[in-house]
Amino acid sequence: MPSDAVETGPEPAGAAGPEPSARIPRVVVRADLLPALSALSLVALLGLPLGWLWSRLAPPELALLSSSGNPVPAQVTESYHRFDAVGLFLLLTFAAGLVTAGVLWAVRGRRGPVLLIGAVLGSLVAAWLAMRMGATFAGDLYPLPAAPRAGGQITVAPEISTPWAVLVQPLGVALGYGFAASWNGFDDLGRRP
Repeated sequence: MPSDAVETGPEPAGAAGPEPSARIPRVVVRADLLPALSALSLVALLGLPLGWLWSRLAPPELALLSSSGNPVPAQVTESYHRFDAVGLFLLLTFAAGLVTAGVLWAVRGRRGPVLLIGAVLGSLVAAWLAMRMGATFAGDLYPLPAAPRAGGQITVAPEISTPWAVLVQPLGVALGYGFAASWNGFDDLGRRP
């Protein structure tokens, strides 16, 4: 072996190897917290117009008043309006969730999981508020007579018979936002500073 040849062993542990060309972006929490809270409150207020719109579109049920004071459907097909009211509420809230996801995705500088969590929580509040206010608006639209008599025909306001209906709007937001994020090819979801 020549005397001027130097043996090189493995590189020392502190030596830097080749640097990766692109860093994986981190989730920004602190800067996105206030916009997420703003999105939560604005999306939650969407429940008021949704409840009003549902109360105007949901069909009332024609019923006869029994001797015990309970409404009985006037015809067999009148009870189908209960399903119509719930189905209409589910369609309205799912569409509102998808539109909300699209609008929030357009806010490029704040895209990410923090905004998504705020939007989902705001949608849950909005759906609950739409259910409560929609029943109130419908009750005002179709009031019961002051002195109903047995056998008399009354109009029963539509109602949402299942509390699980509040989960559809947050599901629409999560699906819409998740679909947009999966369609996006950037690691930072296309956020531009």
